Amino acid sequence: MFKTILFDLDGTLTDPAIGITNSVLYALKKHGYPLPEREELYFFIGPPLWESFAKYCNIDKQTAHKMVETYREYFADKGVFENKLIENTVTLLENLKLKGYTVALATSKPEVFARRILEHFNIDKFFDVVVGSNLDGTLTDKAEVIAKALTLLNITDTKNVAMVGDRLHDMVGAVKCGVTPIGVLCGYGDRKELEESGAAFIVKDLIELEKILKIL
Repeated sequence: MFKTILFDLDGTLTDPAIGITNSVLYALKKHGYPLPEREELYFFIGPPLWESFAKYCNIDKQTAHKMVETYREYFADKGVFENKLIENTVTLLENLKLKGYTVALATSKPEVFARRILEHFNIDKFFDVVVGSNLDGTLTDKAEVIAKALTLLNITDTKNVAMVGDRLHDMVGAVKCGVTPIGVLCGYGDRKELEESGAAFIVKDLIELEKILKIL
């Protein structure tokens, strides 16, 4: 059924919890906000950062973007590497390429950081296309990211394309672009979130994802 698989990054292929939350804590401290327990900040993983800062700090978009700039003071050199691969990531990507799938990354994380992470874990070689947001805050909407990936891949008929992610933004973006949304529970979204946002399939981890792709 599927010939092209688009992947989210954070919470889908890698677990960035330590790096992202350390960067958020850094920004909150620098701007005078009280520091919560790390677990309270996990919702920052996945959505566009400015949206999460705006919600958490109850601030406007412009102020939220300033918080993101501060966040990146830590993330750019330290937080980006406080990360680890989710179990079976390498095996899954290797097998998809061996079977002739087209594989792309479609993330709301700035593309410059996404590429550094892929290179750090030596998995950049598996991706035909890498698309992320811009540092100026544009191209953060997941539907826009997916649409750009499809354009770069010269895909106009999306019936054989799947988007794999762990949060509602991945599912909603996929639906908007006519791509089949597949939710994974190895990240930071739960089954209810994925179901309500339109997931066509939900798998517990990347091992189950590979089994599902063999059948579909």
